[in-house]
Amino acid sequence: MEGGGSLDSKIESLLNVEKQMRLNGDIAGTKKAAIDILQLCFEARAWKTLNDQIVVLSKRRGQLKQAVTAMVQQAMQYIDETPDIETKIELIKTLNSVSAGKIYVEIERARLIKRLAKIKEEQGQIAEAADLMQEIAVETFGAMAKTEKIAFILEQVRLCLDRQDYVRAQILSRKISPRVFDADPSKEKKKPKDAEGLVEEAPANIPSLLQLKRIYYEHMIRFYSHSNDYLEICRCYKSIYEIPSVKEDPSQWIPVLRKICWYLVLSPHDPMQSSLLNSTLEDKNLSEIPHFRSLLKQVITMEVVQWTALWNTFKEEFENEKNMLGGSLGDKAAEDLQERIIEHNILVVSKYYARITVKRLAELLCLTVEEAEKHLSDMVVSKALVAKVDRPLGIVCFQTAKDSNGILNSWAMNLEKLLDLVEKSCHQIHKETMVHKAALKA
Repeated sequence: MEGGGSLDSKIESLLNVEKQMRLNGDIAGTKKAAIDILQLCFEARAWKTLNDQIVVLSKRRGQLKQAVTAMVQQAMQYIDETPDIETKIELIKTLNSVSAGKIYVEIERARLIKRLAKIKEEQGQIAEAADLMQEIAVETFGAMAKTEKIAFILEQVRLCLDRQDYVRAQILSRKISPRVFDADPSKEKKKPKDAEGLVEEAPANIPSLLQLKRIYYEHMIRFYSHSNDYLEICRCYKSIYEIPSVKEDPSQWIPVLRKICWYLVLSPHDPMQSSLLNSTLEDKNLSEIPHFRSLLKQVITMEVVQWTALWNTFKEEFENEKNMLGGSLGDKAAEDLQERIIEHNILVVSKYYARITVKRLAELLCLTVEEAEKHLSDMVVSKALVAKVDRPLGIVCFQTAKDSNGILNSWAMNLEKLLDLVEKSCHQIHKETMVHKAALKA
């Protein structure tokens, strides 16, 4: 009790000093008095008194904002020294309530919320942790370092993905522009700022910009995997592949390049997929994994691919993916791969045939007539292909029906070409005639 009494008396005397300094407008003196009070409580391990004093000091009339900032920053150093988790949570909540609504301690409040969310997550309360993190909109914090902002938003995205809140995860991920990762920090001009508007340095535990780039794309892969958006997953892996630290290490880029190849084959045929497919085939590193080079070659070559032969060749590689970076390709991947090969084969047939019987088409695709019709219809509906099926005759027509303007234009072009040929012929005949006349005169 004596220790407690002496602590109370010391605090009382320091509170009087703090009052005098505050009323005199002495910033340095007020900060020192407030910090000394907190230090006394910490050294005495009086955690309840510490929480009470933080609240009392912050609510005193005309309290200086510099004193509140110094007090919150000082108290944050004590969080890791707390004896148990309950005391730690209580201290974080006290500091959180003190800093709420105060723009000059918004960064400290964001860091406190992040620590509290981590504790909640460790306790298995992921939904509560995600709700806590979403209270803070760090993108509006001018004084927070860019890397810390990105790391905070990525943590918000991760918690939303953990609780399977994909809509909110997408909204939060859009707060980060992928272009921010391509900026060169060394070339960024540091603007001279006054003491009030100074951008704080990011804490030591915040990853670098390139590490954050990888984390961002790993989170986006998780998001796109939910909807089986294979092309977007492929683009995410492509961005990871472009990171210098990944490109320099074969143990890192080989699994990533394998994933790029698989997801390219799994993606529906469109201009973006074709562009990525060609650029990947030109990559010299692909020669290190020749199996996948032959897979992409088969997909890009306009020839019918036999599904059974392809699956027998690549089945082992396909199943090995679950032991590599990023895990398996998804539950539906094998079915989708067969679907893409069928679509590729239909596109090949449409290039070589103007008209073909449904029976022959089914034979080429190694499917039944009903399955061939279904896949063809799906492609026509998705506008990947133009075709008409005459079901009574059992004939598929891949030619597009031209309108009257199109037919007239083609006739006009044919006539123009014919007249050009006639003119060239007349010119040649005239030239030959002139040459022979000259020869006779001589």
